[in-house]
Amino acid sequence: MSNFWIFALSLAVLIVVSLAFYAGKLLKQLAQQKALQQQAKVEQQQALNRHDKKVFDSVLLITRAMQQEQCEFDEGCWRLSVLLSSLKTVTELSAKFPAIFGLYDEIKELAILDARKALPKKQRMREDYQRMTALNKMHDKVVEDLGALNQYTTEQLTRLSA
Repeated sequence: MSNFWIFALSLAVLIVVSLAFYAGKLLKQLAQQKALQQQAKVEQQQALNRHDKKVFDSVLLITRAMQQEQCEFDEGCWRLSVLLSSLKTVTELSAKFPAIFGLYDEIKELAILDARKALPKKQRMREDYQRMTALNKMHDKVVEDLGALNQYTTEQLTRLSA
């Protein structure tokens, strides 16, 4: 009978050691998976930051061009609104820069480029009048937003470069 107990005890020890080995293997795989997930998360954040840095570089360029009156305000607000809306790590900029987004909202339905050229002269003049009216109404507020946007963009570029 003592051989039976020795055999049973040996079998139990073998089972426990096997289970412990398997549990250790699973814990190691879990740790590796967590590390890979963390690395993927970091790489994704870096990609988002690179995207946003490119966008902010463009925003800064357009903002400065508008401030130096090298770019029409309606075109600049159009481009800025689209660029700022494409940011991946920052949201709710329409509340920070309401004049820029507001001017864009007022002109976004108007024809541009070839579509504008294809309009009848009367319709084109009507849209030009709408565009000029919106611009005159919001000009001073857009100028204020441009100053704030320039500062904000510079801060964001500093943050993303760090």
